[in-house]
Amino acid sequence: MEPWAERVYRRAGPAYLRAIRAAAKAISALPRSAITACGAILAGIAVILALTAGGVTAHSSVTAGAGQARPPGVIPRGVTAGKPGSFSGIVLPDLLIVKPSGLTSSDMAGLRAIRGVRKMISFDGAQITVAGQPASVIGVSPDQFRSWVPLRAASDQSLWTRLAIGDFIASSPAAAQLGLTSGASYRLTARSAAEISYGGSAGLDIAGVDLLVNRAVSSKLGLVHKVAALISAPGPSIATLKARVHELLGASARVVDLRAQRHGPPSRAIQPAQIASYLQLFQASAAKYCPAMSWTVLAAIGQIESADGQNMGPSSAGALGPMQFMPATWAAWGIDGFGPPGPPDIMNPFDAVPSAARMLCADGASSGTQAGLRQAIFAYNHADWYVNEVLALAAQYAAGYHA
Repeated sequence: MEPWAERVYRRAGPAYLRAIRAAAKAISALPRSAITACGAILAGIAVILALTAGGVTAHSSVTAGAGQARPPGVIPRGVTAGKPGSFSGIVLPDLLIVKPSGLTSSDMAGLRAIRGVRKMISFDGAQITVAGQPASVIGVSPDQFRSWVPLRAASDQSLWTRLAIGDFIASSPAAAQLGLTSGASYRLTARSAAEISYGGSAGLDIAGVDLLVNRAVSSKLGLVHKVAALISAPGPSIATLKARVHELLGASARVVDLRAQRHGPPSRAIQPAQIASYLQLFQASAAKYCPAMSWTVLAAIGQIESADGQNMGPSSAGALGPMQFMPATWAAWGIDGFGPPGPPDIMNPFDAVPSAARMLCADGASSGTQAGLRQAIFAYNHADWYVNEVLALAAQYAAGYHA
């Protein structure tokens, strides 16, 4: 394995989406009177903006020549390219906060200052029409938002590159319903208009959101700025968090408890289609291929080796994929795991993570002892400092997730 010291890594893994999906039902029941001009309702992570007269309404139609696909990576005129999206770390969201008038800089600073808040992200949004059909759009930072979608979508690097350079992307159902053509240009009009190329679709599983644009395009279109936020604050009680948020933002803010919506770890019998995040993949892989080993060890190795798929290699030593296997090691230990039938794919996390669990188990983790676990991690990367790094990060995951 490639030494951790040769790469730059982040300390947390990607997000756990399943914990927040069920919140869509709770917030979608809010009364329509709560939506003001330029206001929004978030369902789960999703923004659904129902705008009154004078609010932002975007209309879209296919432009002349829309059937001519733009080559991937070509940046539309007037759009500033961003960096390709990357995973920003495992985050368990505790509260969803919606402020119909938009969160100010002071609001954001105040939310971050609440005791116990570790992470926070915010969204722009608006209700638009595409070819005469209604659709909702949110404006996101790809490098942050990518962590909040299902693993298969998050692993599609080309999709996030297209979003980062200024294309819009769609949920799979919205793409089918709206008849979108990849590479075609669509005119989106809000407070201003822009010709935006369609970059593709994925199973985003974000209730109520049809389209995503990056922040630069959101600003160009004039979407409602920072209409909602998610915060992760695992320490304080939900009652305490809600009270602090309402003290800061007032009664008009909508606050939804996401902590109560969390699901337990997947069982050994989980189906591949049910795995929506790296967190679930680590849990399922440990449960099936090395039940004596905590999933937090896999999570720590995945984070240290590749920042959970951000650095897929090849490394300077030739290691590849999210778990940074050397090709010769992969030839001995690679299995198709939760991946599709066929030869194991070193680059596919659904193969790589179960393979790592299997190898660790054979190298000593099956003993269920600390000595056996240290032996297995040392076999993965022959360095005592690496073993200590993995165990320290695994302990952080265990504390944060009560594993």
